[in-house]
Amino acid sequence: MKIVLATSNKGKVREIKAMCTDFEVVAFSEIIEPFDIIEDAPTFKGNALLKAKAVYDALDDEEAIVLSDDSGISVDALDGAPGIYSARYGGENASDKDNLHKVMDEVKAKGLESSPAHYTAAIAIVTKEGEQVVHGWMYGDVITTPRGENGFGYDPCFIPEGFDKTLGELDDEVKKGLSHRSKALYLAKLVLGTIKKGREL
Repeated sequence: MKIVLATSNKGKVREIKAMCTDFEVVAFSEIIEPFDIIEDAPTFKGNALLKAKAVYDALDDEEAIVLSDDSGISVDALDGAPGIYSARYGGENASDKDNLHKVMDEVKAKGLESSPAHYTAAIAIVTKEGEQVVHGWMYGDVITTPRGENGFGYDPCFIPEGFDKTLGELDDEVKKGLSHRSKALYLAKLVLGTIKKGREL
């Protein structure tokens, strides 16, 4: 069964492919001309659905199964920011590095070296059968000095609960077992399995 990802983010595509080996996973940009989707919903759930529905409609294939992830980090010391703006926190064309440094600088500006924080992942699945959204969370602390080269996004400044290393320092297999996206994907795979069974009947 083919799953079309409503993202062109290479880090997300790589991570989701690694976690969904039971399915054929392709980015939508491999099938159709990529296009911009305005993410103006006030929640992760809303933005995940926006992206999945936009790609499902653009594919013009009733049998398509589109999966979209909207995720981000919320820092307690920053009143929950960057939240849904995580991907563009450093500005409209910000790089991962720009976003990372803005968060660390703002925590530092509060006179802190770290702050409790959590990641949220909302995964939307849009098919002819309907729309489903599942969530996953990961809790820990943001620090103000980046460590490690693994992962992407805010990984070098986030230490998960129960660890003394950042996500940027942890092995991919360890990260896969505790990440917000892997928790959401576990639930998403249950939904996908149900869809697959239903279509085989």
